[in-house]
Amino acid sequence: MSIPEAKFKINVKEGVVELEGKENFVDKHLDKFEEIFKSAIRETMSQGIDYNLAANDASALPHQDIEKSFDISRPELSKTHNNNKHATKLSLSPIPVDLKANENKIGLREFYAEKKPINHYEKTAVFVYYITKVNKQAEIKYGEILSCYEEVGEKKPSITDIIKNSIRYKGWLEWGSDKFTTRLTISGENFVKFDLPQQKRSQLTEQQQSTTLLLPNS
Repeated sequence: MSIPEAKFKINVKEGVVELEGKENFVDKHLDKFEEIFKSAIRETMSQGIDYNLAANDASALPHQDIEKSFDISRPELSKTHNNNKHATKLSLSPIPVDLKANENKIGLREFYAEKKPINHYEKTAVFVYYITKVNKQAEIKYGEILSCYEEVGEKKPSITDIIKNSIRYKGWLEWGSDKFTTRLTISGENFVKFDLPQQKRSQLTEQQQSTTLLLPNS
């Protein structure tokens, strides 16, 4: 029984499409399948299922398998490959950033404990606020946010999805000038500065309600 020489895989969670197999198979089908990839992943993401299809290629030469990957979470990143046409898979890793306390600044751990964010959107906003306001960086790399998660001992999410949804639905962040960078918005600054921690918001609401009850009837 022959072994499949190539496979076509869609990763719904990460928004990545992969064509993997012998180099001549990948080169032969790469351009033809690109539009199929984009259409297929949109359909797959709407249905919430994964496809993993294998196909034989009798003309493939017996040398090293390679892999092509596409990330369509942002249009400008839909196609990635290098000059040698070898394996190219997009991944984000922590990037070193100064998060420790010193005589001039509070450490991220202390700041994080003070703000008490309760979900990944709030946590990411706190991290971006810290690097923006305390470290004086105008733009923050996604990898630096991952380092913040490591610093406070929290499980890392799909940071690309968190930032994308935060920009779209929360308004706390905005796209940076480079790929995989983001900036703090005025809304995000106000949220972290004035609305966190949650208890602070609850206390303000209670104070407003108490003030309303004390007002004399007109």
